[in-house]
Amino acid sequence: MKVDIIEIDLRLNIYGFSGVAINKDYKETAFRLMDRMWQTVKANNLKNKGINIWIYEPNDKVFAGVELYDSPKQGTALEHKIVDLPKYAYHKHVGPYSLLKEAGQNMRAELKAKGFDTILPYIEIYGHWTNDETKLETELLMSLK
Repeated sequence: MKVDIIEIDLRLNIYGFSGVAINKDYKETAFRLMDRMWQTVKANNLKNKGINIWIYEPNDKVFAGVELYDSPKQGTALEHKIVDLPKYAYHKHVGPYSLLKEAGQNMRAELKAKGFDTILPYIEIYGHWTNDETKLETELLMSLK
């Protein structure tokens, strides 16, 4: 597994919705939030980059969002989140989404073996959809102490 350590500040400026993963069901929570976010983005005709970004935060919080080209008008109900990562580990997972949990676990284990401590937030940035699961791309970003 190729894991890069990045020490160049990354800033994500995204809009979406947050929630708490009941019974630690992060996947279901993130999908529900993502669906709500896309309904709001489409209903308000908001120009966006079309890339889903899921952020896992302390206390079982999940945020599902997207980068917009312009700030939305007031009243869209979208939450605005800015995430700054000064130091993080990066891995690009290519393959089925069903293997993301395993890829994240492997990434954490590799980082621990190299002496790195991971902290939240943990971020998944999903590439554009393709029907060929072997070509799906997801960027995994783990914050480092």
